[in-house]
Amino acid sequence: MRLTPQGLRIAGRTLPCTLGRGGLRQDKQEGDGATPRGVHQITGCFYRPDRVPPPAPWAQPILPGMLWSDAPQDDAYNHLVHAPYPASHEALRRADPLYDIVLTTDWNWPNAVPGAGSAIFLHQWRRPGFPTEGCLAFSRVSIRWIAARAAPGTPLLIA
Repeated sequence: MRLTPQGLRIAGRTLPCTLGRGGLRQDKQEGDGATPRGVHQITGCFYRPDRVPPPAPWAQPILPGMLWSDAPQDDAYNHLVHAPYPASHEALRRADPLYDIVLTTDWNWPNAVPGAGSAIFLHQWRRPGFPTEGCLAFSRVSIRWIAARAAPGTPLLIA
């Protein structure tokens, strides 16, 4: 997979996507809203089993209480955690459909550097052109199509 000015290029297709509100950055930091440049890899896939069928055989269901730590000084920074969780975190099970299907990347993972940024996901967009907090976002149809083809280890080039 390769990000181009036209969208994400994968398996002979180019899929429209939106990026972080902070643009593309080489020196990503927690909270800057930027999408990090570099060669990354897909590391996993989560989905809402009450809303969508599994997008891939290896995808894991998002269950109540699943969270992602975004607290730079936390031992579990940029990792999956479970409620109750006292440090800053993001809920994976959301009221909106943004995380109905989520592909995780190896950005600052598994050995997270405090403050270097967390949770660069591929997920559904709010609407075309609406920026993310640093993730790559796609239409519902596109994220499902990507998840069916981008197994763990799939490279993601953001140049």
